[in-house]
Amino acid sequence: MHTENGVEVKTVFIGAGCNRIVNNVSWGASGLVSFGAQNAVAIFSPKSAQILTTLPGHKAVVNCTHWLPTSKFLFKAKELERHYLLSGDADGAIILWELTLVDGKWRQVSQVPQSHKKGVTCINGIMVSQTEAMFASTSSDGSVCVWELVFPLTSNGDCKLLCLESFSVGSKSMVALSMAELPGCSGQIVLAMGGLDNKIHLYCGGRTGKFVRACELKGHTDWIRSLDFSLPVSINGGVNNLFLVSSSQDKCIRIWKMALRSSEPNGNGIYRKEETSLSSYIEGPVLVAGSSSFQISLESLLVGHEDWVYSVAWQPPLVASMEGDDWYQPQSILSASMDKTMMIWQPEKTSGVWMNVVTVGELSHCALGFYGGHWSPNGDSILAHGYGGSFHLWKNVGDDNWLTQKVPSGHFASVTDIAWGRSGDYIISASHDQTTRIYAPWKVEAPHKDGELWYEISRPQVHGHDINCMTVVHSKGNHRFVGGADEKVARVFEAPLSFLKTLSNATLQKSCYSDDDLTNVQILGANMSALGLSQKPIYVQAVHETPDKNGIDGLDTFETVPDAVPTVFTEPPIEDQLAWHTLWPESHKLYGHGNELFSLCCDHKGELVASSCKAQSTAVAEVWLWQVGSWKAVGRLQSHSLTVTQMEFSHDDNFLLTVSRDRQFSIFTITRTGTGEISYSLLARQEGHKRIIWSCSWNLHGHEFATGSRDKTVKIWAVEKESSSVSQLMTLPQFTSSVTALSWAGLPHERNKGVLAVGMENGQIELWNLSYNRQDVAPGSVAALLVRVDPFKCHASTVNRLAWRKTEEDNKSLQLASCGGDNCVRVFDVTVG
Repeated sequence: MHTENGVEVKTVFIGAGCNRIVNNVSWGASGLVSFGAQNAVAIFSPKSAQILTTLPGHKAVVNCTHWLPTSKFLFKAKELERHYLLSGDADGAIILWELTLVDGKWRQVSQVPQSHKKGVTCINGIMVSQTEAMFASTSSDGSVCVWELVFPLTSNGDCKLLCLESFSVGSKSMVALSMAELPGCSGQIVLAMGGLDNKIHLYCGGRTGKFVRACELKGHTDWIRSLDFSLPVSINGGVNNLFLVSSSQDKCIRIWKMALRSSEPNGNGIYRKEETSLSSYIEGPVLVAGSSSFQISLESLLVGHEDWVYSVAWQPPLVASMEGDDWYQPQSILSASMDKTMMIWQPEKTSGVWMNVVTVGELSHCALGFYGGHWSPNGDSILAHGYGGSFHLWKNVGDDNWLTQKVPSGHFASVTDIAWGRSGDYIISASHDQTTRIYAPWKVEAPHKDGELWYEISRPQVHGHDINCMTVVHSKGNHRFVGGADEKVARVFEAPLSFLKTLSNATLQKSCYSDDDLTNVQILGANMSALGLSQKPIYVQAVHETPDKNGIDGLDTFETVPDAVPTVFTEPPIEDQLAWHTLWPESHKLYGHGNELFSLCCDHKGELVASSCKAQSTAVAEVWLWQVGSWKAVGRLQSHSLTVTQMEFSHDDNFLLTVSRDRQFSIFTITRTGTGEISYSLLARQEGHKRIIWSCSWNLHGHEFATGSRDKTVKIWAVEKESSSVSQLMTLPQFTSSVTALSWAGLPHERNKGVLAVGMENGQIELWNLSYNRQDVAPGSVAALLVRVDPFKCHASTVNRLAWRKTEEDNKSLQLASCGGDNCVRVFDVTVG
């Protein structure tokens, strides 16, 4: 919560997808999960399935995140009041973050001194003691760095960070890392690395640094993608064995055993080979670390995945006794693969042969493969992140019965547009990830202690082109929206019956649709076409007929797309359901533009939709008007010479405001005759700014409007109806970054006042109080900064759109939705004192 000038801004919801990169996700001993969302680091709680915050600081895409301590070191983190997080990006920068557990507050501790010239590919660390950690990082420039991190002993102390070692591995860079303390030798650390040369390289060093190359393990026939050391394992009484598990693009997983050889040269200390048994191993090299040596052997080869295995991880340690002081390493490994499955492997009790005991994910159509799998700290849940930027969580509810759980979801590319649903019950967003998504608060009879929890409840459009814009149609009847993508045609979508019923479940308004409304909607859902462009309706009566699924001669061709099963949800849907079963049917296509769609808007009565496309000439830059219902083109408005970037109708629908890359804004008068004909004329065109005008917004109660530009200014203008001209009321003080989004909220009963939300290219959002007196312009116009929203609540990249929810007259609490280039959709509660 952030309060300033009597204005309180509280984050209600954050929706974001995960970067589609290996090593991007980490599950900490704190119970929280970190992941990269474009250049932001996002933190989510698996318990509530909500993203708690995002951390701004990276200028490039976040490649990897790693907790200190991770879930593996929960047993060493019992006393810790503060946990730490490392994040590495595509420019080679690594940032250290601190989380205070008591209040959940985050702060950026420091940027790790830049040691990588290219993107960071992996970060992995271990807790050496309660207050000391070591971590290593690899980069695509072939460099590897090893660091020591000492946590502060007092609450206001600082972390000490020291680079112990930095070395190069040559042109074939490393993409996987794991570290461990060697059993039986005090202070000896082993570092395993793997990457593009198909070998596992082992380095040894002390706590103070100087890592030397010890040996290499051969066996994999393709890139090594993941490595993980177990904690020391007790075999025959002595805790002198370490296991390393490795996975590769050769679809195989290998378990390597490192057994401590006796260092005494005589007597019974002579190294004795164990008896050969069914689980016999192939003897490998000897690893020498200080005065100790370890015999390495291949313990097991696990074959079961049908595609690249991107991640492997040992189950975190479990408590051995009720007192909770003894911990042991479970013999259990989690693997995640591009074959859309995660598997848990364990040795059979009698023979000791490693078997696949659990497989999850094989029924999903949507994941297109998993980039990583992670254990919860207590080992009862497993989390995967997939190709669609999505998370998938399973929980063991007993007897190896793994059930899917709710997780956060969101776009995995820049979110380009956002709007509130006609009733204000939900928000709809469009993105370059080629989807539009609907988020809503899912109300329950017994409210959650944090208030309403929001979830994605529908994915109306899953397309084959990047979606640039959308607008909600505000007419009576069914819910509709128009979407515009990187194609010359705009598409109209209509809500199916399954969505209307799901929405009434989410809002607990069983009577929000009369039976007449619902009987008029004959479409239950929609099916995806093979090319992913059109969405065909599924009619209510057609559900009772069973179509022949197999097509020609019963052969299942590659082009087939699974049939959707439109479902009414009584709780928030999970990824598999969202991806296929919540589509909206496409009712019309709007042909006319010569280039890709760029901007759309609808008037307040729901009678007209305006559209614009990318343009470099006056003829192409014209704005088309479409009549809602008939969807005929009823106007072509020429004024601009370059792309029209945003448009908006005035509150009474008498004017259409357009702003453009040509630095001009235009005001068109729109007149409706009694017969339903539309006439329009250009009222004014003016050069408003010195650079591209990105955004515009009307006052909800008058004919004043704001424009925002790349020249870092916001200007307030007024339409003078009598003289058919536009006059400038004021210019707000210069901003620190390009202004990319504006939204004007009118205050109830205050015609000459308003709150203007300003979004910038650097991700910041500010709220400004505007008061103006049209009769006495110069002394009467005042703009004051109400609140500069906390950067940890704002976007980490360009704010693409802002939208206030329309509220009841006397409500002091406003809701603001925003979307940005950091893949995030956000909703804020704003209370004006």
